[in-house]
Amino acid sequence: MGEVLSQTESVCPECLQRIPARRVQEDAAVFLEKTCPQHGDFRTVIWRGEPAYSSWVRPKTPSYPKNPRTAIKDGCPYDCGLCADHRQHTCSVLFEITQRCDLGCPVCFADAGRAGDSDWSLAEIEAWFQRLKGECPTANIQLSGGEPSLRDDLAEIIRLGRRYGFTYFQLNTNGLRLARDLDFLKALKAAGLSSVFLQFDGTTDTIYQQIRGRALLAEKLAAIEQCRLAGMGVMLVPTLIPGVNTEDIGNIIRLGLDALPTVRGVHFQPISYFGRYSAGPQNKARITLPEVMQAIEAQTNGLIPTSSFSPPGCENALCSFHGSYVQMPDGSLLPTSRRNEAACACQPIVAAEGAAKSRAFVASHWSVPEKPLLDLSLQASPSLGEWDVFLERKRTHTFCLSAMAFQDAWTLDLERLRDCCIHIANRDGRLVPFCAYNLSSRNGETLYRETHETHAAG
Repeated sequence: MGEVLSQTESVCPECLQRIPARRVQEDAAVFLEKTCPQHGDFRTVIWRGEPAYSSWVRPKTPSYPKNPRTAIKDGCPYDCGLCADHRQHTCSVLFEITQRCDLGCPVCFADAGRAGDSDWSLAEIEAWFQRLKGECPTANIQLSGGEPSLRDDLAEIIRLGRRYGFTYFQLNTNGLRLARDLDFLKALKAAGLSSVFLQFDGTTDTIYQQIRGRALLAEKLAAIEQCRLAGMGVMLVPTLIPGVNTEDIGNIIRLGLDALPTVRGVHFQPISYFGRYSAGPQNKARITLPEVMQAIEAQTNGLIPTSSFSPPGCENALCSFHGSYVQMPDGSLLPTSRRNEAACACQPIVAAEGAAKSRAFVASHWSVPEKPLLDLSLQASPSLGEWDVFLERKRTHTFCLSAMAFQDAWTLDLERLRDCCIHIANRDGRLVPFCAYNLSSRNGETLYRETHETHAAG
């Protein structure tokens, strides 16, 4: 019997009805436990190992939406739009501008490739930009799908957003078109694309065959090279699945470091479970944030210690971690921030300030520096002092590591959901927190996303 740490609310994975939940610690693991009167007990691991749960969580002063669009009627998570009870304003807005896709991945957030779904029109997209200009004019824009690069008018969409004053545009992509079409990528760059968020699950084709259904490594590497030629920054985005690619974490990081300054870092996404499941996913099929941190330290032979990671300032502390580093000419990494456990435990942060810092950090660190690089090898520049070398390398060779633990019906914590700052632009005019939008029951029923086929998702 574990120690009950705190109470919260969740949903039943069977019927999606809101039910009480509690966070329970047993040894170094924390579980979300809940009971549905109709469908019974559920117990899912949400934290396993070091850093300790108690050292990571921290309070936050909410930042409520200035202009809530939906009334509070049924309560969280049923009134998203956003409602007045949401505790974080929008930091990033994700547009699923198409459901078309040139892959058929078993692992897919978006249930992509559905027949009969039409692309968003330019008029629909412009209406959203116009609305956002009045509500969250500093939001970062993520263009997603499906596979957004299948739209030939993607550059026009970026130009349209730029005309409304948005300055950071990220392309969420599998990279297949970028790998073969440099002119298309250059056109996106000229239109104002800031960075590429590249699906990148590992360094072997065996991994891609299991997660994406086909060998893709050569095309992923080609996409990175094309981005180098176009001067476009890349974030590598692996979906982590225990037993499939969790032993490849260190190799992914090393590949990214070798590709600096084009590759700006790695953003890990531990798998979440959406779609239909005859039985709920077992705890051994999950990898938690502290386990990702531990794997990074172990698989890089201590080059990147867990102590260099910090909780987020924007979303809930249990949702993510991040760390930033400067790669020096000899290959060593200097962390530019370090976790303060005392501050994490007791000093509240202001949600609005955290969101602003998060937007600024992504915009400045996930894009390639515009200024031409200098040759700062120690041999080539012996006259530069160590501090000058560090400052220049910080501008050109900053490397970011982060992870985001998206919630599914088993792990959903409504306190975390109300702190979400990544919002999906729904076609009906609502802004919906990412995890609410993608939430589905064990039988594939959803609250917000319309689904066609069933998929695991990560």
